Amino acid sequence: MERRVAVIVPAYNEEGTIRSVVRGVKGLGPGYEAIVVNDCSTDNTTLNAELEGATVIDLPVNLGIGGAVQTGIKYALASGFDACVQVDGDGQHPPSEIPKLVEPLFGNGVDMVVGSRFLGGAYKVPLMRSFGIAVISLFLRASAGVRLRDATSGFRAMNRAVMEFFAGDYPQDYPEPESLLLAHLKRFKVAEVPVEMSYREHGMSSITPFRSVYYMIKVLLAMLIDLFREL
Repeated sequence: MERRVAVIVPAYNEEGTIRSVVRGVKGLGPGYEAIVVNDCSTDNTTLNAELEGATVIDLPVNLGIGGAVQTGIKYALASGFDACVQVDGDGQHPPSEIPKLVEPLFGNGVDMVVGSRFLGGAYKVPLMRSFGIAVISLFLRASAGVRLRDATSGFRAMNRAVMEFFAGDYPQDYPEPESLLLAHLKRFKVAEVPVEMSYREHGMSSITPFRSVYYMIKVLLAMLIDLFREL
């Protein structure tokens, strides 16, 4: 029996790239379905996604990345998918790399897989953002033994057990590193695989040097609270 994989694409004003992302997902074969969660965009994100045949969930208010991803996870669970993959709507995560994330879920006893830009790849990030990623990765390793190079990667896959957990409890603001800690605390097996990533095809990142520092501090505080709750 063919496994069904939901490719969750949280999207906010991604009309310029969403069609190519959905086409890439469809090109993987019938086992993959693009689920675009339109986070109250003000452009033609929904129209362009539907023109390519994606299932679109239109949120009535802007929930942010965490709320959009959690909405997609809940939909995937209710629809009987065996696994899900989170993919950015801005073209940075090539759909052709998705099978690399999915395969370990069904063959190696892994519950969650993170796609890393830094395991053998040539992807470059700005200095302040690189510093923030390094600090967050170091914190995860020192506090919980989580050894991941790319702790802020939003390119990840999870099986149904993890989906069921995150459907009820998923970080809402800058969720990627915190969700890794929560998965580890719940004894899920998390793995990291090398993937190729692209740079944004349209628009500019909202993560400025100042926001990189803000992001790092906020994420570290959130993870400290998670650790204290567990204790």
